[in-house]
Amino acid sequence: MADLLWDDVSCFFDPDSVGLLPDVRVANTSVEDWQAVLDLVAEKGWKCQYSEGEAVLPVPRAESVLSRPADAECPELRVWLSADVLAIFRFHAADEIDFDVDLRELQGQERLDVFCGFLREIGRRLGKPVLMDPEGDYGHPALGFDVEADQIVRLAGPQVR
Repeated sequence: MADLLWDDVSCFFDPDSVGLLPDVRVANTSVEDWQAVLDLVAEKGWKCQYSEGEAVLPVPRAESVLSRPADAECPELRVWLSADVLAIFRFHAADEIDFDVDLRELQGQERLDVFCGFLREIGRRLGKPVLMDPEGDYGHPALGFDVEADQIVRLAGPQVR
């Protein structure tokens, strides 16, 4: 059974009203949490690509990525949850794992289920909430993984247009 029904949450996935790239995040993390996510990506066999600027490189250990000089270009890890759904992680800081998804890729129940499954995998691995805020509305999550409920839940009311 689906965590969320598309008809109940489609308003949170409308690029015209909530922005194209919502902020998905896990707060209060550590280098070890980042490494746990990198390990999860490898274990699940999700297609991924790590890059620093234009250079595509093998996925390093989280410790080496997060200990780069402050003025270095921010590396990113692209993870394909399915052929048509991409999450892009950016290694800004150890204390928060954040990534973007393109809402145009998350239309309909099937893709919502893929996305919810991804959030659930990360949340379970870390034992922490994984939250999705509308673009530019940081700190006001619309939905996320609830650790206690062990599922993705709606955290906000419907968007008013």
